Amino acid sequence: MASRRSTNDDGRASIMLSGAIAIVIGSALGGCARYFVSGVIARRLGETFPWGTLTINVTGAFVIGIFGALATHPGSAFAAPTPWLFAVTGFLGCYTTVSSFSLQTLTLARNGEPMHALGNIVLSVGLCLAAVSCGFLLADGLGG
Repeated sequence: MASRRSTNDDGRASIMLSGAIAIVIGSALGGCARYFVSGVIARRLGETFPWGTLTINVTGAFVIGIFGALATHPGSAFAAPTPWLFAVTGFLGCYTTVSSFSLQTLTLARNGEPMHALGNIVLSVGLCLAAVSCGFLLADGLGG
């Protein structure tokens, strides 16, 4: 009985460790991608409006829509825990910037730019919902 429990505990520990490693690697890559993409956008479009953050949130929403659709298909890599942990929890968790979006919106409002703050909310929420829908429909239409 003790050896059976030990084997089960070892298996669970191995799964937890592989999941944690997947999250760490995904997070490192997602954070670097966020830094690169938002920097490129900010340099090209300027920083008077948070275009970099908006771009990150919309593209992240699109990608999570794809992964969400793929996860619904049996046999898909994203139906398994480790790829999901890598891509969604790790990569997209560090790539998307909802907390930055919130702070930047508050800053716009506090700096006397309520229309920019409202525009940021409307564009971010509207475009992210559209992007996640498009990503989901695209992946679902391709059969996952």
